[in-house]
Amino acid sequence: MKVTINGVPHDLPAGASVARAVQQLTPAVAGVAVALNDEVVRRGAWESTTLAEDDRVEVLTAVQGG
Repeated sequence: MKVTINGVPHDLPAGASVARAVQQLTPAVAGVAVALNDEVVRRGAWESTTLAEDDRVEVLTAVQGG
């Protein structure tokens, strides 16, 4: 299935989770926030939240500095 992650199309297997989408971009889990179709997904729900065709995922990572 095709989903958009941070504005870039990706092919993921049907039923892939938000956690799988995050893994496409970063191995980190600390300092990472995710929105699915403009709704924030709690970290505890990443594994149980499945994606559907044409979903939009935004993965944001915290950056330290000034």
